[in-house]
Amino acid sequence: MDIIKNKVAESGIITLDLSTMMMEDTIVAEFDLKPFLFREMILKEKDYRASLQTHDWEQYKNKTVAIFCSVDAIIPVWAYMLAASYLQPLAKTTYFGTKQEMIKYFLLKCIEEINTMDYEDKRVVIKGCGDIQIPDAAYVAVTNKLRPVVKSLMYGEPCSTVPIYKKSITKQEG
Repeated sequence: MDIIKNKVAESGIITLDLSTMMMEDTIVAEFDLKPFLFREMILKEKDYRASLQTHDWEQYKNKTVAIFCSVDAIIPVWAYMLAASYLQPLAKTTYFGTKQEMIKYFLLKCIEEINTMDYEDKRVVIKGCGDIQIPDAAYVAVTNKLRPVVKSLMYGEPCSTVPIYKKSITKQEG
């Protein structure tokens, strides 16, 4: 009787799934300045301040909030600051930019915090396909982070990878 071997499991390949670094425990909310603009074009300070005072801020409690404006309007910097000042006591954290920009920022921050010693001289596959869209910038960042320490770096799934980098073995002359 032939024994079926799992060559992938025996290969010692480490799979790094970037989607596990996504903001799993964080509920993301958006604060768009568009509804606070006159004709979706002009921010009137007096009206804006009055609207912020009556706005339901509790909806942002313990959430990570992206502050942005979804229309092409000239928004003074203080308008974003004022929104942030209302959010600060309730929100878990705030970020200036869209939800997608915020997710990218936090993912890149997580990649920067990777302990490269965990991957030293290892064969690493960066998981490619999944249900969660990973920003392309994350793949570049993880390549830059791991290339100096890994034995090899691949993209895809352990059973079907695209080689990205393989450390060459050089003989030392003496």
